[in-house]
Amino acid sequence: MKRVYLDNAAATKMDPRVRETMKPYFVGEFGNAGGLYQEGRRAKKTLDDARESIARNLGARAEEIIFTSGGTESDNLAIFGVADAVRLEFCLGTSFHIITTKFEHHAVLEPVKQLEKKGFNVTYLDVGSEGIINPNDVRTALRPETILVTIMYANNEIGTIQPIREISKIIKEYRTQKHVAISSSSGGEIAKWPYFHTDACQASGYLDTNVNNLGVDLMTINGSKIYGPKGIGLLYRRMGTKIKPMIYGGNQEMRLRAGTENISLIVGLAKAIKIVQEARITETKRLTSLRDYFIFELQKRIPKVVLNGHATKRLPNNINVSILDIEGESLLLYCDAKGISFSTGSACTSDSLDPSHVILALGKPYEFAHSSMRFTLGRDTTKEDIDYVLAKLPTIVERLRVISPIKIDINAKSISHPEAFAGKLKGKAKGRNYK
Repeated sequence: MKRVYLDNAAATKMDPRVRETMKPYFVGEFGNAGGLYQEGRRAKKTLDDARESIARNLGARAEEIIFTSGGTESDNLAIFGVADAVRLEFCLGTSFHIITTKFEHHAVLEPVKQLEKKGFNVTYLDVGSEGIINPNDVRTALRPETILVTIMYANNEIGTIQPIREISKIIKEYRTQKHVAISSSSGGEIAKWPYFHTDACQASGYLDTNVNNLGVDLMTINGSKIYGPKGIGLLYRRMGTKIKPMIYGGNQEMRLRAGTENISLIVGLAKAIKIVQEARITETKRLTSLRDYFIFELQKRIPKVVLNGHATKRLPNNINVSILDIEGESLLLYCDAKGISFSTGSACTSDSLDPSHVILALGKPYEFAHSSMRFTLGRDTTKEDIDYVLAKLPTIVERLRVISPIKIDINAKSISHPEAFAGKLKGKAKGRNYK
């Protein structure tokens, strides 16, 4: 059966050029980069070369690149690392403050919630109906005790691109105008925060990730989103940005992330980032054309399809829509049987019926969240693939709508109660018209 994979935001397959680059380090070049003997020195040189290559592609210094196990660890290291460093170094009469958004990835939201439980104050910014932050909302939320602003570069579900450059300028201006001088416990030093962190896992394959252009202090990148290996990521940390490690042991990674370096994965990440930088402009243009074609045809062929997020200020490979009057997981399973892979915005495959927090953050009803679908294109996606999906989807949607108890008014203003919608999914009130 023909398979069309449209979940590249979840994971990309490894580029063959990346795989070839990694091969020598699985068996032949197995040395520990900490060894002083020949095998160790070769491993150390390979590690240094990979770090230098990544730094050049990001406009950074080699010593500003910290290798981690992936995007989640990098996000956690940025958030907990800043919180622990600032808490130990500075003394305030009030709790420290963090600014983030309501539709961040869980790898950001969950660490922030843990800090909130420990007494940190957190501002969760609204994102508007199109899923884009207003930079002035950041300006309004800043306080003298704000130590960190963490806002993703591009959303992992709806692909909307955030004004990172504008936000970084606001933060830098605030630093210079900070009217409360906060001294360190060692005496005299003025706080250089708030620091600015961005999760660029989804953006790094398509957008400018030069850290000087963006003006960020911390940035997360994940190998599995850019045709590199899984289990490897990095945290960019601008010189002077204070963080504490989460993993203690040896002196690896500038003493910020202990553990023997996985040379094969690091080499693969470096190669993947290099390929992305070389192909980014061409691939962005190609995928944008495919994306817009898919959105147009989807809405033309299937009634009651609502695009989630801004129509153009989104990643070139992202199509997130709510296909109303059906339940997301049902469509996913029917499509999988036809050879089509994508993801939904609902957590109904687990014990929870929680809808996508991202769609809810747009101010849309729970029904829109439960019927949201994410199609994300990739390097192998062709127009023929899109046409295959477009040929299969209308029939499947029509069949599911016939048997579905869910009927939604596309112009509904109110938001239904989540428990009521859960009841609909369980078939407790079949035959009624839900708006």
